[in-house]
Amino acid sequence: MKTEKDKNIPYKIYLKEDEIPTQWYNVRADMKNKPAPLLNPGTLEPMKAEELYGVFCEELVKQELDNETPYIDIPGEIVSFYKMYRPSPLVRAYCLEEKLQTPAKIYYKFEGNNTSGSHKLNSAIAQAYYAKKQGLKGVTTETGAGQWGTALSMACSYFGLDCKVYMVKVSYEQKPFRREVMRTYGASVTPSPSTETEVGKKILSEHPGTTGSLGCAISEAVEKAVTSEGYRYVLGSVLNQVLLHQSVIGLETKKALDKYGIKPDIIIGCAGGGSNLGGLISPFMGEKLRGEADYRIIAVEPASCPSFTRGRYAYDFCDTGKVCPLAKMYTLGCDFIPAPNHAGGLRYHGMSSILSQLYDDKYMEAVSVSQTSVFEAAEEFARIEGILPAPESSHAIKVAIDEALKCKETGEEKNIVFGLTGTGYFDMVAYEKFHDGLMENYVPTDEELNESLAKLPEVK
Repeated sequence: MKTEKDKNIPYKIYLKEDEIPTQWYNVRADMKNKPAPLLNPGTLEPMKAEELYGVFCEELVKQELDNETPYIDIPGEIVSFYKMYRPSPLVRAYCLEEKLQTPAKIYYKFEGNNTSGSHKLNSAIAQAYYAKKQGLKGVTTETGAGQWGTALSMACSYFGLDCKVYMVKVSYEQKPFRREVMRTYGASVTPSPSTETEVGKKILSEHPGTTGSLGCAISEAVEKAVTSEGYRYVLGSVLNQVLLHQSVIGLETKKALDKYGIKPDIIIGCAGGGSNLGGLISPFMGEKLRGEADYRIIAVEPASCPSFTRGRYAYDFCDTGKVCPLAKMYTLGCDFIPAPNHAGGLRYHGMSSILSQLYDDKYMEAVSVSQTSVFEAAEEFARIEGILPAPESSHAIKVAIDEALKCKETGEEKNIVFGLTGTGYFDMVAYEKFHDGLMENYVPTDEELNESLAKLPEVK
């Protein structure tokens, strides 16, 4: 199984507790072309900090707008919390390599070894910490597949904060156990769109019977936050601050690889809003931006929600209700609602402004993959590596396997690194549909996408 050359590389590369990063890395500091600023939805002028204070925690606003500081200290309380489940292991996929008979060396950073089951806890605990520090009563948020809602519920429970979660309706119905984990941590969970908010009622009147989207749930969560005294809104992906917090993934990955003198050739991450991908690639992208090293970086998205590969780089509303700021990003249009048979997360209509700028500047590439091919890869990985992966993570697994098989054809010994964002134990309805042959590969037509993109706001 192991070659003579591999004998010094363990199956799992663990860092020591004192090697947990004590600073987050802000990739924007090394970007020549900075992400475009958020725009006020009323004036279409760049948002000022004081305009965002009513929605987000003040310290998070500062992080959101900071394009210059390369490293930001992680508060001691957050580092202490990280020690419950970090450093997370970097795993050499020897069994998968052997099964594929590939000369490629495959590594994955496993973020599912915490109670919430995913990487989302890295930012959830940070955002809950700043809310508590500001003296707030609680926070509101949205969640798609449920990983973010679960992580935030856990973080809020730790700090004694109230947590109100608006969960995309189709996921609320398909994933009752994820919902119950949130409630176990004390959160209230509402299927979105709902009749609890004015924007929810409006969306329901315009789209009767809709199964919801992250854009809908964001609108409701923001409205609830700004109309509830002592509350602020927090988000699990897309925003600059979230990618900043998630940089712990990439920083640990790079440190673990450096320990054994391993330089990745290909880095792969699933992409929905950008939190996992942005966190994984951040220090490697920093080296690429500074001209110190080069890497091939691949974003993998679902064919049913292809914002990078079929979207448009433009200013768009971050939410369906059009109450949030506008962000310049690769988008399918804020009215785009993924098909209800879309399994898992990765269902946001747009992509992180940071990643969108990097993609537009050709620092990374993107591919979209079909749903059944993703679950085929997930099943193969589970049988070989012994971890049941989340559907989101399985997008990266699919492309990692594809790249490893290309190496088999060419004989190249490339180092492939991908992010395993979490486990799929609450995604068994999707796995059941796959096993029963009921899973469909829905791909939106050009007409559907053009109809949504035609409604993009006009911003000069």
